[in-house]
Amino acid sequence: MPNYAPLTKSGCVLVVVDIQEKLLPAIHEFQKVLDRSVRIVKGAQILGVPTIFTQQYSKGLGETHADLRRLVPEFAFVEKTQFNAFCVPEFDEKIGALKTETLIFIGTEAHICVCQTALEALHRGYDVHVLADAVGSRTTANKEIGLARIRQAGGIISATELALYEWVGSADSEEFKAILPLVK
Repeated sequence: MPNYAPLTKSGCVLVVVDIQEKLLPAIHEFQKVLDRSVRIVKGAQILGVPTIFTQQYSKGLGETHADLRRLVPEFAFVEKTQFNAFCVPEFDEKIGALKTETLIFIGTEAHICVCQTALEALHRGYDVHVLADAVGSRTTANKEIGLARIRQAGGIISATELALYEWVGSADSEEFKAILPLVK
């Protein structure tokens, strides 16, 4: 049963799935996906939410987009060829070591790697949020089908601004002032 309470930053992990330089231009409205992804990664950093990056077949699809790599001083990623990132022991171990309850997904493609990893997370008992404005597919139809599939399985479809405001929780905090430029 999904947890419908507002997100809290404790117990959350942001999973950035395959936002790669050679794949991104093929994604419908990729610039919007990239912009929202940059915002939520910045917000996660400000608020201390751990972030894990994956790359699908880097040799063919390239590195994580430079706009995201630049944000992380010691950038690291999990290399994969499996669509479901949990099939990669390194990813599974990183998630397990963080003792998280909630996984927040962004990335590409919504109907393939994001969907399969989110479905596995739900199967394993995690609360799953997918930020619809920070995921993409080559077609809008595939994106919508992927999001519908995740929702049918019990995932929560949300958005970057919702997640940021839920993480902060209050307008009278220093954290709110720090993330304000991300939501203006």
